[in-house]
Amino acid sequence: MTTTPLRVLDLTDPLGHQGARLFVGLGADVVRIALESEPTTGAEALHWHAGKGLLSVPDLDQLDAAVEALVERADVVLESGPSAGLRTLGLREARPEAWAHAAHVVMTPFGLTGPRRDWLGDDTVLTAAGGMAWLGGDPGHAPEPPPREQGVQLAGTHGAIGALLALNARHRTGAGQLVEVSAQEAVAATLETGAIAWIHGHTVPGRSSGVYAHVAHRVFRAADGYLAGGYSGSPRMWDDLLAWMVEEGEAGDLADERWQDVDVRWAGRPHVDEVVSRFVAHRPAGPFADEARRRGLPWAEVASGAALLENPQLLARQFFVGIEGPEGLRDVGLGWESAAAPRPVTIAPPQPVELSQVWPEPRSHDRPPTRRRPRVERGAALDGVRVLDLTWVLAGPYVTRTLADHGAEIVKVESFHRKDPTRFAPGMRLRPEAGIDDGGYFVNFNRNKRSLALNLRTDEGQDLLRRLVPHVDVVVENFSPGVLSKWGLDYPRLRELNPGVVLVSMAGTGQDGPWRDAVTFADTLAAMSGLTAETGRADRAPQGLTFGLGDMVAANSAVVATLDLLGRGAGGHVDLSQLEAMASHLGSALLQGQLPPEPPSRAVARIVRAAGDDRWLAVGAVAPDVLRAALGELGVAAHAAEPLDDLERHAEGADAETLAERLQALGVPAHPVRDGRALVEHDAQLAARGFYPVLEHPLAGPVPVEGIVPRLSGTPGGLWEAAPLLGQHTDVLLTELLGLTPDELADLHEQGALS
Repeated sequence: MTTTPLRVLDLTDPLGHQGARLFVGLGADVVRIALESEPTTGAEALHWHAGKGLLSVPDLDQLDAAVEALVERADVVLESGPSAGLRTLGLREARPEAWAHAAHVVMTPFGLTGPRRDWLGDDTVLTAAGGMAWLGGDPGHAPEPPPREQGVQLAGTHGAIGALLALNARHRTGAGQLVEVSAQEAVAATLETGAIAWIHGHTVPGRSSGVYAHVAHRVFRAADGYLAGGYSGSPRMWDDLLAWMVEEGEAGDLADERWQDVDVRWAGRPHVDEVVSRFVAHRPAGPFADEARRRGLPWAEVASGAALLENPQLLARQFFVGIEGPEGLRDVGLGWESAAAPRPVTIAPPQPVELSQVWPEPRSHDRPPTRRRPRVERGAALDGVRVLDLTWVLAGPYVTRTLADHGAEIVKVESFHRKDPTRFAPGMRLRPEAGIDDGGYFVNFNRNKRSLALNLRTDEGQDLLRRLVPHVDVVVENFSPGVLSKWGLDYPRLRELNPGVVLVSMAGTGQDGPWRDAVTFADTLAAMSGLTAETGRADRAPQGLTFGLGDMVAANSAVVATLDLLGRGAGGHVDLSQLEAMASHLGSALLQGQLPPEPPSRAVARIVRAAGDDRWLAVGAVAPDVLRAALGELGVAAHAAEPLDDLERHAEGADAETLAERLQALGVPAHPVRDGRALVEHDAQLAARGFYPVLEHPLAGPVPVEGIVPRLSGTPGGLWEAAPLLGQHTDVLLTELLGLTPDELADLHEQGALS
């Protein structure tokens, strides 16, 4: 078991800050090398750099010298920024032997290859380039990126994932490698149906003022605030909400028999929402959410950041991390808890260190974990790791998709009696004619997996599940708390069956606490986390996020936690709360509310209208004098006090693609706002980098799927197999793993255990 803290060199700009912060949370010894001019106080510095040693240098030459002095003793080197400004690639080329054992991660706006590898991008530009901004806001108005720089946080998280993958591979190969992450691709891989709706259904999800396109959820106005919720999911979600409305005499015509049909409700959603809106509108948000939780319904109050600090669930689970000092500051913590790497309760502000103080002893090389059980060698980072996948819908399958793309063998446990909703839900088929095996949603998020049909309603099915545990390294589940215990498969029992097993539990609010049993959807978690409130404006109610960002944020957190335990050679139980994962993405919002206001930067970003129908251009934050100089080169007369106003006026008659290219050439970050179709069919950078490779599905035929984000030079991963048919590998898996005979299999089929 690995016990020595990882050594991480942090050379990141905002594009990679999240990656370095995650390593602090994992207990790594993180040393940041930064110019002396970098701020060391304030909400931003405390949020991103608390818990690190800070090695300040006067200039870039001294920065390079410090890196060269330390790289041979580092496990991980993280750098981010525009590709043309990266320092480490040149240092690596000059002395490759010094970098031979490091997981060297570079995070850039658009990647190290392709025609736009040198383009600039901040969060506004990158969420536009990756298709996320297109999904936010109101029809006919400018697209809106999600709040709190979700695009760059996703890029940083993928940087941490890439580093941990490289470290896992190092156990086997003894070598480090270069990992590159394109922030545009990190965003494009986190759209839920944004691109795959075009791939499978030739539809383009757009701005909907916060109304979900594929589940019947949205933000509703309450008497004193707002609530997020709806009536999708299992039939009980509708039945129990309707029963509540009937009790109160406010169901209207929804009690009529015809509304019991899910397809009728979907087709009549505007009317259903209108009746539900009236029911919600005259009730206080907090008591409504409390009663909904009591009834097991997926509703939540839209909480502000300040209210988050008083959230009873987060307080009970000690989610917040204290910043040492007289102010008694509290910041958001990590989105998971693991016995092998308990999240910190308090951390210190960044502490100055001298070069001579940093890692004076040589790095010891860890012993490789003993859990490898090779089935197929693919030359990937997770070759030989086997995962029992007990998840469905999005958050869990996104975890196992990432592990599968890097070589892990995924045994996806399903049942014809309890199908994954993405196999059959009307809003998730994406193609009206799709069946349970070729729906677009399922096909995209379940490639590289094998399907085992087990009817867990039977004693025989549960017994087979228990018998599989000794043959796997990881179990991932997103059941409600307590379900595994009922089957005799809680973590203590799993550990008896397999002492080295990693159990990853992904309940909405975690395995304990007063809200442990809350039924949650992505929108309710966003509401609880404080992110939904951030989508409100002075002139508009909060809208929330109309795609499952929270599911994928939680999934990425689970991947980080899983890879950390695999790399340590340690089993353990990862208690991941999707609420905490989302709240951890609030950035510096909580600290800003506890500290004196800081002067705002004059540089702002904006999305402006371009020529054409619903065409838009994102312009990143840049110093006003740089933008004025660029406008001068473009021949745009200065009329406004704010140069962005002049650019906005000019852009209305300009082609977004052409203007973005000209602005980038003049040092101004800019990019057309991409929708799902443009990402798949018209984006030259994604096409050049092959981000939408094609897999041959036995029913759907050749289908593009979203590509891999962390690109590893030595163990690159890959897309090898299309998503499985339900139960496609049942007999072969039970033969391979448990040695069942044909007669035993026939008996189990007859008993209904394999259905």
